[in-house]
Amino acid sequence: MKKLVCMILAMVMALSLAACGGKEEKSVSTDGSTSMQKVINALGEAFMEETGANFTYNATGSGTGIKAVNDGTCDIGLSSRYLKDSEKAEGLKETVLAIDGIAIIVHTENTVADLTVEQISAIFKGEITNWNDVGGKDGEIVCIGREESSGTRDGFESITDTEDACAYRQELTSNGAVLTAVAENPNAIGYVSLSSVKDTVKAISVGSVAPSEESIKDGSYAIQRPFVLVTKEGVELSKTAQEFFDFITSSAVNEIISAAGVVPVN
Repeated sequence: MKKLVCMILAMVMALSLAACGGKEEKSVSTDGSTSMQKVINALGEAFMEETGANFTYNATGSGTGIKAVNDGTCDIGLSSRYLKDSEKAEGLKETVLAIDGIAIIVHTENTVADLTVEQISAIFKGEITNWNDVGGKDGEIVCIGREESSGTRDGFESITDTEDACAYRQELTSNGAVLTAVAENPNAIGYVSLSSVKDTVKAISVGSVAPSEESIKDGSYAIQRPFVLVTKEGVELSKTAQEFFDFITSSAVNEIISAAGVVPVN
């Protein structure tokens, strides 16, 4: 009898320890677009403060984030482009979080302040090769772009009709790298997320419309693209991941999204 009581007590203690040690950690993981860094980190910090959950963001690029969702290695993917038909066919689902402008940037000493979409297209295709052909000073134009998997590149090339036709001098892996390259070269031109623009470069107008929250919201600024949350059909998010998804897609966080330099869709 004594042996049976000891066994029962041991089982109760083991179950109690398991219950304490096996408490599910509240966490959500995101992966993808480097352009979404500012807005997703701001939303993540607000979520952690409100819920006490852990939030992680892996800045790998849109293509890698989409693949991570498909592979099941993160909760929510981040893409700065719409999903392709082939990706939707794999069961991936897109939810637009916000709209971001793609700023066309040049060196601060460049006298060119405005270009049309057609001129931008011709420059990046290598059809216009000197700044004096678009009202600037004499100098060979140096085109700086993003790597092939970049959502920013995909958005830019789709809008300017330059897919597989750009004559890039450099293809870089982040907005920050493009900013640095353009800031260091008086003849350079590049593109970055509007929220990433710093005073080390000059963002020019496109078709006489300056990039801003207002011009993106009213659609007058031509070069803009979506910030997309990527999930998988038929795969249920964890409780915490679903709470995060619901939180960042609610109108309650519109001020946070706007403060990050992009336009909320809700």
